[in-house]
Amino acid sequence: MTTLSIATRFRRGFMVAVLLLSGTVAQADEHCTAPGCAGEPYPHMPDIAPIGSRIGKYMDIPESAKGPAVDPAKGYRIQDLGKGLYMVTDNIYQAMFMVHEQGVILVDAPPSLAAHIPKAIAEVTRKPVTHLVYSHAHIDHIGAAQALAGKATIVAHEETLRLLQQAADPKRPLPNITFKDRYTLKVGGQRLELSYHGNAHEPGNIFIHAPEQRTLMVVDVVFPGWMPWRRLALAQDVPGYFAQVKLIESLDFDVLVSGHVARTGTKADVTLQREFIEDLKAAAGQALGSTALGVGLNPADGSNPWAVFDNYIDRVALQCVNTLTPKWGKRLAAFDVYIWDQCYTMEQSLRLD
Repeated sequence: MTTLSIATRFRRGFMVAVLLLSGTVAQADEHCTAPGCAGEPYPHMPDIAPIGSRIGKYMDIPESAKGPAVDPAKGYRIQDLGKGLYMVTDNIYQAMFMVHEQGVILVDAPPSLAAHIPKAIAEVTRKPVTHLVYSHAHIDHIGAAQALAGKATIVAHEETLRLLQQAADPKRPLPNITFKDRYTLKVGGQRLELSYHGNAHEPGNIFIHAPEQRTLMVVDVVFPGWMPWRRLALAQDVPGYFAQVKLIESLDFDVLVSGHVARTGTKADVTLQREFIEDLKAAAGQALGSTALGVGLNPADGSNPWAVFDNYIDRVALQCVNTLTPKWGKRLAAFDVYIWDQCYTMEQSLRLD
């Protein structure tokens, strides 16, 4: 939007007057002239508030992003994925477990599910956890490992071992078995195919495939129905992140367990995210090519290269947000929450990677 509507200006003016009369605000509409103060908004600012702005009401979650409700009395739900494979979730985090003849293979141990996972397993079997697979090293996905795994055999990628050795966190015990490229975890009649496809989200983040159940678990890469977490889920390698989304789309599975959000995913969810990130890349690239340096910058800051590029990058991200909002604003849950983050991330990657 380039200017505020008369009605919007009236409402804001009325609220300022009320606050002044109540003594809540000491000054109104007074422009700060001290160096470092916020200035006038850039032209064509999006309706979606930029990073650092307080939001009155976020966009509603589309129905397509919602999952089955969690029973508040339990705090979790179980989803039967077939042939002894189950997902347990609080509709924010997800873990997976597979029942075999002698026990249970648990995949990930999020702290938020620490109290729920034993109860969920007990609903299905009284057998113990014999194996724990780490999807990757991040504490929000395996921080309850010590509490849940006991003497279980822990399997992870060799990069995950390296990161956990650095962390020296007793809540995340070191794996007993590591691998470089591929590893088949076969226990009784159950099988998980583990594979590594390079850095994207972080080194060591693996693909966990249950072929008999036609289920694939990849954590922190695809978010079914949702905008990815901020800055493309904090991807350490943005080109690698793009490559992994495309790889996931090419694989043979029916159900995707993503580690987050309120439901499992499908191939269509992966395709939707791939289309979004491709549009993001195109929008950021177009904005980079059409935005001039220094427009609107105070001439006194011309010798400050950090300020010159801050002004430039902000206007690139602004154009990127405006380009993407008409198509994607109502298609992905939390689009408004992280679209600025995604545009900043994509701009940086295109310039630097």
